Amino acid sequence: MTGHVMVFAPAPLLTVTIEQQADAVELHLHPGGQGVWQARMIAALGVPATLCVAVGGEVGAVLRAVLAAENVEVRAVTRQAGSGWSVHDRRDGNRTGIAEHPGEPMVRHDIDELYSVTLAEGLRAPVSVLSGPADPTVVDPDVYRRLAADLTANGGRVVADLSGPYLAAVLDGGVAFVKVSHEELVADGRAGDDSVDELVAAAHQLRKDGAGTVLVSRADAPALALLDDEVTEVHVPRLQVVDHRGAGDSMSAGVAAVLARGGDLEQAVRTGAAAGALNVTRHGLGTGRAETIEELIGRVRLAPLDRG
Repeated sequence: MTGHVMVFAPAPLLTVTIEQQADAVELHLHPGGQGVWQARMIAALGVPATLCVAVGGEVGAVLRAVLAAENVEVRAVTRQAGSGWSVHDRRDGNRTGIAEHPGEPMVRHDIDELYSVTLAEGLRAPVSVLSGPADPTVVDPDVYRRLAADLTANGGRVVADLSGPYLAAVLDGGVAFVKVSHEELVADGRAGDDSVDELVAAAHQLRKDGAGTVLVSRADAPALALLDDEVTEVHVPRLQVVDHRGAGDSMSAGVAAVLARGGDLEQAVRTGAAAGALNVTRHGLGTGRAETIEELIGRVRLAPLDRG
């Protein structure tokens, strides 16, 4: 298969949502987690996606069923412990968490099996996306370092939307494109605050540490892209926000989709920005129509950073 993306999502979640539609109360079951949302957006952009996951227990059995309904190829291995889940209530229009569990830590056998499947799929794909687990106790960051190193050494391009020890791990292994939020840079101590000067310095340091290209999202402010040692502001059209969650995941998915098709970095950044902008107008995470994203791409403006 050519022009496709492998998405490593080791510990997807089963999300249970209670909603109110007119006089009826509805219950919705969906697969969730960063990698699932990224794969969904990649597929929406017309690029085939292969999702590599580990699922287990009763929750895992349901996850297999709902993952099968996604428009992506799923390579699932069975883990010994049960998969994670979350339950939230949106009957009043707000997202109120009721209960959640990230899943138990993956044991050595689980990791070995998932690593083998993921490596095979990643070697077949020109681009691989490494997505993080819902909780850092579930998967050891060294798994990410090894995957990044093995895929990069064999000609693959790795896209990562990670923070903390997972970001450090892929930088050590080798990563072509890093998407990180300004909040994550500050929380990780890579930036002293959220000022442009601090974020630009952090982006340059990420390049020195091993990232090829760096994209820093800044909520409703223009993102900062470090392309060939030049910092560019990414301006997107103003749209009404329904749910800000998932915008960053859609952004990294858009980048990966373009790179898998052989597009250049500027095109990848524009597409990622457009996908993220559209996602905030929708309730579904990692969702959006390709025709709308295509229309928004032409309205994304890349401009040299003005420090004045």
